[in-house]
Amino acid sequence: MPAASGEMAYGAGMKPSKDISRLIEIMAALRDPATGCPWDVEQSFKTIAPYTIEEAYEVADAIARDDLADLREELGDLLLQVVYHSRMAEEEHIFEFGDVVEAITTKMIRRHPHVFGDEQARSAGMAKGVWDKIKAEEKAERQEKRTALGGDRSQLQEGYLDSVPVAMPALTRALKLQERAAKVGFDWKEAVPILDKIEEEIGELRAAMKAGEQASIKDEFGDVLFAMVNFARHLNLDAESALTGTNDKFRSRFHFVESVLRDQGRSLEEASLDEMETLWQKAKGARSGDST
Repeated sequence: MPAASGEMAYGAGMKPSKDISRLIEIMAALRDPATGCPWDVEQSFKTIAPYTIEEAYEVADAIARDDLADLREELGDLLLQVVYHSRMAEEEHIFEFGDVVEAITTKMIRRHPHVFGDEQARSAGMAKGVWDKIKAEEKAERQEKRTALGGDRSQLQEGYLDSVPVAMPALTRALKLQERAAKVGFDWKEAVPILDKIEEEIGELRAAMKAGEQASIKDEFGDVLFAMVNFARHLNLDAESALTGTNDKFRSRFHFVESVLRDQGRSLEEASLDEMETLWQKAKGARSGDST
């Protein structure tokens, strides 16, 4: 969000506070049609959603870097997103921030009867199947609420896999879809046969490439990735984490190539592909046991 937004709020007499109500007040001021920030006023749920996702990634990045000072700032940015969406909903008389807090506290208490339940529930611990039973009840209640807001109940009915968010990163969403399907037995029994499936999908990708059909190429490439995620799952690997590690490895090696060329007084653009490949192999050799 532009810095001018915060400056405008503080210029109106707002002061920082540890009380969440101050943040809610600031957001209301920014969204005021007459005196608020023009940029903030014109935003909607859809235009703000990308920022919400971005802030979540920045929280994860601060954690990965073990930067707790940065984590504090990024958590604040993420919290602002919650307040932002809540304010827009309040303007449309749908719900407000307090309703969001009530919803999550209700959910956490309900999902942990072994912590917040009566003496019998606490002594019994978290029984097998209770978590799924509670989530199923919550899903049914959500359906009722959606119906109450209007619309055809049959069209609002969720499918078994619809609880997996569409906005998740594609690799993560593939994993979640596969895990959910596996809960009802729709799954490979072991990992090795999935390799055959991957080879089959690669064959179909080759055929699509030979035919030169871009839509088919995209479709078959997606099938290969989906099968690879499934294979990783059966190897007890997380595809997103594995790819993150490879991304970091690629960045580190490329930085090595860049640094060597810089020491030679040359830029990446001035080096030939063969020269960069030679330096790349040196970067690989510098990593003990690296063979990829």
